[in-house]
Amino acid sequence: MIKNEFYTLNNGVNIPKIGFGTWQITNKKVAKEAVKYALNAGFTHIDTAAAYGNESYIGEALKETKTDRKSIFITSKLRAEKKGYDVAVEEFNKTIKNLGTEYLDLYLIHAPSPWPEMRDRKIDHTEENIASFKAMIDLYKAGKIKAIGVSNFNEKDIDALISATGFIPQVNQIFLSPFNPQKDLKNYCEKKGILVEAYSPLETGKIFKKEKMEELKTKYNKTIAQISLRWCLDYNTLPLPKSTHKEYIENDIDLDFTLEKDDFESFL
Repeated sequence: MIKNEFYTLNNGVNIPKIGFGTWQITNKKVAKEAVKYALNAGFTHIDTAAAYGNESYIGEALKETKTDRKSIFITSKLRAEKKGYDVAVEEFNKTIKNLGTEYLDLYLIHAPSPWPEMRDRKIDHTEENIASFKAMIDLYKAGKIKAIGVSNFNEKDIDALISATGFIPQVNQIFLSPFNPQKDLKNYCEKKGILVEAYSPLETGKIFKKEKMEELKTKYNKTIAQISLRWCLDYNTLPLPKSTHKEYIENDIDLDFTLEKDDFESFL
């Protein structure tokens, strides 16, 4: 069952094969309810970020449900605009305080550049990213983080970190879906031993308008979301679906089926 399946990161840490995404869930009541729905459905991996503005809500939901901390895998991210060694340490401390935990299971640099710069990336933040990553390595070695990585980083960005620190990230979280498989970057990460996490695997709703997905929905008698998430799993990536609806959340972790080889490969 997918609820009890894990990937093993390059440092030996086990990470649940699917995570519950919380991007854009900014209302306190809605966020807490969604996390509780996810926990009740069987999700044991919660993905958040400082930039989402909901870390404290997630912490409250975990506390109110009296969830055993050791049974939950929590990911958060360093804000894209916050870079540098001391800044990274300070931001990490804010994050664990917000979440009400003493450690994180996974901490990521949210993006290689501040979001307004991501389109053209004319300003080089490589040295700042290296400094941030060095801080994360030290927090990792101190036992404050179980695994570290990046998000929205390309091959060049990751190579710079590895070259400067000798440390290979455990994870790269990127926008990935059946219609956007990011083959080159995914293959690069796979060769480096970096697990790829797929954020927005439902393309923020756009995937529901694809005719091909309607055909597969009928063929497998599954929802379009289930088809997309199963494809991500068959692609050896870790999907992070987001929803605030109890029924959808329950469906999103009900993925005990596989796609036929031709259907899977039709997206590649």
